[in-house]
Amino acid sequence: MKKIWSIKRQGNQNDIKHLSIELNVNMVIARLLVQRGIITFNDAKSFFRPRLSDLHDPFLMKNMEKAVTRLETAIAKQEKILIYGDYDVDGTTSVAMMYTFLKSRINQIEYYIPDRYSEGYGISYKSIDYAAENKITLVIALDCGIKAVDKIIKAKEQGIDFIICDHHNPDDKTPPAVAVLDPKQPDCNYPYKELSGCGVGFKLLQAYCQKNNIESEEIYDLLDLVVVSIASDIVPVTGENRVLAYYGLKKLNSNPCIGLKTIINFAGLNDSEITISDIVFKIGPRLNASGRIEHGKKSVQILVSDDIDKLDLLGEEIDSFNEIRKTLDRDITLDALDMIEKDLDLKNMNSTVLYNRDWHKGVVGIVASRVTEHFYKPTIILTESNGMASGSARSVGNFDLYEAIGQCSDLLESYGGHMYAAGLTMRIENIFEFKKRFEEIVSSQITDKQQIQTIDADTKIPLSEITPRFFRILKQFAPFGPHNMTPIFVTEDVFDAGTSRLVGKNKEHLKLDLVEPDVNSGIFSAIAFNQSNKFDLVTSGLPFDVCYSLTENEYRGKTNLQLFIRDIKKREIFKE
Repeated sequence: MKKIWSIKRQGNQNDIKHLSIELNVNMVIARLLVQRGIITFNDAKSFFRPRLSDLHDPFLMKNMEKAVTRLETAIAKQEKILIYGDYDVDGTTSVAMMYTFLKSRINQIEYYIPDRYSEGYGISYKSIDYAAENKITLVIALDCGIKAVDKIIKAKEQGIDFIICDHHNPDDKTPPAVAVLDPKQPDCNYPYKELSGCGVGFKLLQAYCQKNNIESEEIYDLLDLVVVSIASDIVPVTGENRVLAYYGLKKLNSNPCIGLKTIINFAGLNDSEITISDIVFKIGPRLNASGRIEHGKKSVQILVSDDIDKLDLLGEEIDSFNEIRKTLDRDITLDALDMIEKDLDLKNMNSTVLYNRDWHKGVVGIVASRVTEHFYKPTIILTESNGMASGSARSVGNFDLYEAIGQCSDLLESYGGHMYAAGLTMRIENIFEFKKRFEEIVSSQITDKQQIQTIDADTKIPLSEITPRFFRILKQFAPFGPHNMTPIFVTEDVFDAGTSRLVGKNKEHLKLDLVEPDVNSGIFSAIAFNQSNKFDLVTSGLPFDVCYSLTENEYRGKTNLQLFIRDIKKREIFKE
């Protein structure tokens, strides 16, 4: 698939020069920092050396005083408390964090995770009935609730109070909870708006500890759960999130809770330095798999359990859910790709809408992402659920998927999401008309540029810039994530050293050894996964350009710097 390489804006040259001198770093490092909004020495100090003292005062968040007062009352009166969260990683880590903190303070406390298939996302009417039947008087809802107006009204009528800790965008009307904590509320003056749901819950605990003179170390001990939520929910790793992630990774690598330690062992990460990427691709999917395959409460169980004898059994069960998830993901993705390949009309469309009543609802979102990556067009994958066609949608480029789906709202029972991802439900008999109209809307609105995958590279550099010191400093840019992604570089006019070769079970990968002409900077090792089609270009004897990030490769006990190749092509004119 053709890809566009786009070089980011390089920043103010005076700022770059000034920062380079102040920090005693080369211009490339200074440029990367300025691109990330780091202009001064103090900015850089906060970036490279985050401090827990940099966390904002939690009482700056709207309604925090009300939330803490209600929690204090519940603890003083020993009320029955229910901790409620969604079935994804942010929800389950939020519930585990809150439950772990409160279980030694409340005699009657339990947690509730809604069933993905019978209750759906967010606060359910079934959960309110459960709370009423069990004489629960306070529910702390995490990672959901900001739009649950009718449900909170029902709960209030039955004498159930809610504290809502959410991070999603609110509607015009706010639920009548005792306290709604959400920094995205338009009249909330909290300085940082991008906390995860677990992060908002953490601020409630921080405020409670601050008001009740409880040592902060007690909640800092929960930061391993917070960083798992930050990484898995793909929130920006900037500002307060960077501080929480930085110290969360320290906890995760040194002394994780025994539930996370069990998951780490099953993920094969116990002998390595765990990164944000490891959470995204190995820890998060295991916690998510419970809700996809059986029930999300299994993920909370392992995160809060202190029964060592049961942990391995829970770990095996969660790992088996993940294996089932991977099998379903692979099989349904292959099935979906095959449907497209066999249908020329579908293949030539500007959008993809597929329905199969037998596909597993728990993985349609993953499959939508896979199909989007393969054909790079707005994609909707639907299956049957409770007599309806229900599924997930994924977008490309800057195409507003949510807006396009909204233009078909008369054909839908419900939908929600944002510009790049959405969920939707419709009557099965409406699928044909929806598919037709959605294609018309996409075709009329999508641009040629939006239909070509773009790699956003940070800057061009010669290979000679890549020194051990350069890489040591670059590693300190971590933790990486949205708004602080792993730097991507472009180097022009490189040559094969004569030893590049195809590797992998089916010779699908390309192992390269690269050199620069007329520069005595040595040979640079590189790996290009699934790019065997570039072998002839690389070995032609002609110069070529590479787009890559920098990684470390460990082999037989030795660790070496390696270029992780994103794309290879002939000389291009880049958009600066």
